[in-house]
Amino acid sequence: MATNYNNLQELRNQKKLLKHEIGELEDIITFKSKKESLGVLTHGFTDKFLKETKNEDGDTSLSLDTQNIMREISSGIKESASKKNILGLANDSLRSGLLENTIKMGVVTLVGNFAKKSVMNKNWKRKALGLALVYVAPYALRFIRKKLDDYQKNKAASSLEKLI
Repeated sequence: MATNYNNLQELRNQKKLLKHEIGELEDIITFKSKKESLGVLTHGFTDKFLKETKNEDGDTSLSLDTQNIMREISSGIKESASKKNILGLANDSLRSGLLENTIKMGVVTLVGNFAKKSVMNKNWKRKALGLALVYVAPYALRFIRKKLDDYQKNKAASSLEKLI
């Protein structure tokens, strides 16, 4: 297993070579800058969204390049917001459930805000209504959701039967 050396000088030379190799490997593994290391890891994707800034101490820190991010977002919106793509975007959002999730979040927010205002009211009837909303509204919303899903399934089944 171990290599036999004839003299001490060969061992020192081998040690020097190994130290040099280890140094080269450390240079490959460690990066000089955070931006460079992220760029290598993401294959250059993050390069345009990050910038290095120097602080008062002379140290470099990594920060987001918000101007470039906003430029990319606005150009993406301009490309996708043509008249032909608007209808496709609306249809895709309906199919993917984006609209459904947005409506769910809106209803929850409205009910939550109304319940919060009602609980904080001085009138005991409004407080009772607010507490009832907090405890009953989730069950009511689930019940309505279930009924709507059943209705949708029945409607789809009946339309398929008509086609057949």
